[in-house]
Amino acid sequence: MVYLDHAATTPLRPEAREALARASAAVGNPASIHADGRRARRLLEDAREQVAETLGCAPVEVVFTSGGTEAINLAIKGLFWARPGSRIVLPDGEHHATLDTAEWLERVAGAVLDTVPLDAEGRIRLDAARESLEHEPADIALATALWANNEVGTVQPVGALAALSAENGVPLHVDAVAAYGHVPIDVRALASGLAALSVSAHKIGGPVGIGALYLARDAVVEPLLHGGGQQRNVRSGTQDVAAAVAFAAAARAAMRDLEGDARRLAALRQRALDGIKALVPEAVVNGPARPEERLPGTLHVTFPGCSGEALLFVLDAAGVSVSTGSACQAGVPEPSHVLLAMGRDERDARSAIRVTLGHDTSETDVEALLAALPAAHAQAALAGHP
Repeated sequence: MVYLDHAATTPLRPEAREALARASAAVGNPASIHADGRRARRLLEDAREQVAETLGCAPVEVVFTSGGTEAINLAIKGLFWARPGSRIVLPDGEHHATLDTAEWLERVAGAVLDTVPLDAEGRIRLDAARESLEHEPADIALATALWANNEVGTVQPVGALAALSAENGVPLHVDAVAAYGHVPIDVRALASGLAALSVSAHKIGGPVGIGALYLARDAVVEPLLHGGGQQRNVRSGTQDVAAAVAFAAAARAAMRDLEGDARRLAALRQRALDGIKALVPEAVVNGPARPEERLPGTLHVTFPGCSGEALLFVLDAAGVSVSTGSACQAGVPEPSHVLLAMGRDERDARSAIRVTLGHDTSETDVEALLAALPAAHAQAALAGHP
C-alpha cells in the first residue's frame, strides 16, 4: 500500500514509538506526591517544556488535551463562555471541529456567527475580516481561524489577523493542527491578540489521543472538564504521561529539519502535480497559484467530470490511499465545503481528491500514484457523477 493521506493522520515516527514504549513502563500519577508520582511529573513537565519550545511559548501556556478537537472546543467554548459578547468571527471553510462547535453554540447558547468569506484561492479576505472585527468589537466574544486550510493547504495571513484582533481587543484562537510541523510557528512573533492555538500529535508522527492548546497567560476560559484542577484549572483529569512524552519526541523530530523537509515535500508535490497534469490535462489544482503559499505536502486537485469519491475507491483498490478532501459526516460523503466557500459549484466540489505527503513519503510513492492514475481516472470517469 502507498499511503498519501498524511493530513488525516501520519504514521508514528520511530522516535515517538520508542519514547512511548519507554514512558509506558513508568508508573505513577503525576499528581501524586510520592517518588513514583514525582518521577511521572518530571517526565510530563519535560514533555511540556519541549512542546512549548516548538510553539515559542512558556511551558505553563501549554495545556495537554486528548487531541486537536478537544483543544479547539476548549478554546472556542471556553473563550465564549468566559467573555461578554455574543458574536464569533470565523472564516468560511473552517475545519468541522470549529464549524460544528460554533454552530452548536449558536443553537444552544445564543452565539451569533459572523462569517468572513474566502477568496478563490481559499485565503481569508482581510478586508472582510477587518470590517467584522471593527464593527462593535465589544460584542465579539472571540475570533477563530485556521493557520492553514486542512483541505487545499492555503496558508492564512495569521499575523495580520492577530494584529487586527489585538487592535480591536478581540481574543483570537488559531487552529494550527494542519500547519504544525510543516510551517514555522512562533506565538511570540504574533500580536497580543492571540489568546489560544490548537495542535495535535498524530498529525506530526505522534500518537493519536493527545494534543495541546497554547493558552496565553492572560487568557481566561471556562473549562470543559471539572475535577482535580490540573493544568491551571483549565483541563482537569489525570494526564497521559506516556502520550505526552511521545508527543514531545515527535515534535522535536518534526522541528529538527522543518525547512529541509518542507523543501523535500514541496519537490515531491511538484513532481506529483506535473505528472497529474501530463496524464490528465483538464485537472485543476485548488488553492494558491503560488506553491509557496500552500502547505508543502498538500495537493488538492479537481478532476472535471469525475467523482472524487469514485476516484478514491479505484485508487484504493490499486493500493494507493488518498482522500476526497470532503467532509464525511457519519460516513456520508458531502461536497467539499471548502471548495464551495471558494466559489466552486457543487459538481466541482464533489470532483476533488486530496493528496497529502508526510515524513515517510518517498519518490517511489509518488510514482506509484502516477502509475495508478490513468486507469483509475478512466474507470472513475465512466461512473460519472452521483
